[in-house]
Amino acid sequence: MSKQFAVIGNPIEQSRSPELHHAFAAKTGIDLNYSKRLAPLDGFEANIQEFFAHGGIGMNVTVPFKEQAFAQCQVLSERAKIAKAVNTLWMKNGILHGDNTDGQGLVDAIRALNWPLENTNILIIGAGGATRGVIYPLAQAGAKKIVIANRTLARAEQLVADLQDAVAQLELQAISLEHLAGEFDLVINATSASLSGDALLLPEALQFNYAYEMAYGKPSSFLDQAKARAVPTSEGFGMLVGQALESFSIWNGIKPDLKDFL
Repeated sequence: MSKQFAVIGNPIEQSRSPELHHAFAAKTGIDLNYSKRLAPLDGFEANIQEFFAHGGIGMNVTVPFKEQAFAQCQVLSERAKIAKAVNTLWMKNGILHGDNTDGQGLVDAIRALNWPLENTNILIIGAGGATRGVIYPLAQAGAKKIVIANRTLARAEQLVADLQDAVAQLELQAISLEHLAGEFDLVINATSASLSGDALLLPEALQFNYAYEMAYGKPSSFLDQAKARAVPTSEGFGMLVGQALESFSIWNGIKPDLKDFL
């Protein structure tokens, strides 16, 4: 009998999680079946209860249910508590556990590129849930300073206030987008600018050595500008694979090499 896994979201058609998890299973010899579940916006809780009641082992959560998943869990990992969002669920002794693997997925993707993280100065553009989820893993990976730049400064400042205690070893700072300047080892675009097609203008006063776009498969003005400066770039497919591998590892106790799937 195959182990049953699923990804839940709304919409869900675009999810590449099943193909990734089936590829990991083929690599490790694990017999599993991984499906997509479309949940009505008001039917998330009933859907996950039904999945686990019928012997489901683990479930990934995508938009718009990550905060709801966080609220449902009785046991949370440290990184899930800090992210205030859960993308990985499993049931153990009748108790629902939750983790957030997005940030570790980003860290693993950056390491797979052989870009430095130890003692780095990082700029993250955007102050939404994606940014909240990656600060703690980046700090754990050795980042020295992270600056969060956002169109609405107050939102970036709130994020810094929320997270400062959890990453006490890290210098955390908020700035508004119009004050983008300075030198950074790495710039990460965590806004939806590439998805919405909005131009994100990187001023000349902003200098950086590497550029990572969290989104993937879409044109990105952010990456175009980085390439024009001859800076090494990457879109977010590696992060997608990385977070999936981390979930797979939690559920199955084995973690294949990220580089085998890029």
